[in-house]
Amino acid sequence: MNFFDGIDPMLVDWVIIPALIFFARICDVTLGTLRIVFVSKGDKVVAPILGFLEVLIWLIAITQVMENLSNVASYLAWAGGFAMGNFLGLRVEQKLALGQMVVRVITVEPADKLIDRLKGHGYRLTCIDARGTRGKVNLLFLIVKRKKLQHLLNIIHDYNPQAFYSVEDVRSVSEIGLAQAETERGADVRKLFPLRKGK
Repeated sequence: MNFFDGIDPMLVDWVIIPALIFFARICDVTLGTLRIVFVSKGDKVVAPILGFLEVLIWLIAITQVMENLSNVASYLAWAGGFAMGNFLGLRVEQKLALGQMVVRVITVEPADKLIDRLKGHGYRLTCIDARGTRGKVNLLFLIVKRKKLQHLLNIIHDYNPQAFYSVEDVRSVSEIGLAQAETERGADVRKLFPLRKGK
């Protein structure tokens, strides 16, 4: 069955088919980017589902390209969709802000006020007295959700714009002491993917 019966063949070859390839590539590359993120987080449910959809869409797109090898527009649509898919995948990942981050803060000034302010905002931290090249410093360790990272950095800048900090991804965090919101999010995920216990 030809879905394009009755449509001008030139329009099909140079507009419709390339557009379908372009959007298919956007979808599969975006899903691929998100799949990599979930794999890096050790997710065993979402990552395989995204992988399945990614490959399925890719097969549809590559089939159209192979059937239109003489059409330059198909190649341009393939490459353009790949580039746009990477861009959108990164944007979606940034908006989702998945995972946890470890933040290390080094400040020469006494950190008592900063610690009190962070505690007041619900952040949990560990503070260590250390020594740097210029003498005594305070070293703070915090584990925060990516969604709250900018808020934390704003607090640090308000306290001391010259404070040194570093941020790194964390693959996993022990469940002890997790915030209520995190627990609720886990419950929501379990509702979407219920696991039945064997009899």
